[in-house]
Amino acid sequence: MTTVVMTTGFMTIATFADLLQEARKQPKPQRLLFVFVRAELPDFPDADQRRRFEQGEGGVLVPVVCVDKSTEELTSMAALVDESRRTEIEWDLVFTAAMDDPKDDAEVERQLQRMMESLQMGNITAYLVFDHHGDAVNVG
Repeated sequence: MTTVVMTTGFMTIATFADLLQEARKQPKPQRLLFVFVRAELPDFPDADQRRRFEQGEGGVLVPVVCVDKSTEELTSMAALVDESRRTEIEWDLVFTAAMDDPKDDAEVERQLQRMMESLQMGNITAYLVFDHHGDAVNVG
């Protein structure tokens, strides 16, 4: 995985802090959606897949937990990482999306479910991806 700078519309996002800053600038309050994933070996890996995985490359991304947060609830990536550690669920990357806060928990849950289903089908390009340090990464 390599660090990248992502440009979406008029936003350039290289870190989680950039995402928070841009989300807070939006005219409507934002709700950030997070799907934490863990890299795992695929079922029945061949020797090359196993070798690459052991070198920290390849594998399949498996969603392990999801959560939503308002921009007021978030202070930094370090705080999000600290909160995630309390779940005792190991993760490698976090996929992130933003939406106007609908003030409706059911709608937020529907969007999180769609996001998880999209990731499980391999559709990853619509999301920003961050590592534990809050750096944007390219997983494609």
